[in-house]
Amino acid sequence: MELFEEILLQKMKEHFSLSTDQIAQTVELECYNCLKKIKAIIEDDSLDDPECFMKIEKIICAFEDIGSTGGFRHDFS
Repeated sequence: MELFEEILLQKMKEHFSLSTDQIAQTVELECYNCLKKIKAIIEDDSLDDPECFMKIEKIICAFEDIGSTGGFRHDFS
């Protein structure tokens, strides 16, 4: 499933009564907020190289927060 569809489905579940335009605006806002989180994670130079894995984990979690997935790369069980 494409990222837009994943986010759209999540937002539709949360806001079923919204118009198509309102849902699109909500998806755009969610994408922007997710990108802000990713940018903050990447720019956090307080972490050194061994902590790079944790940066990636935080990025995957940012996607999960908006209803997307990390795919098989986040299945650590």
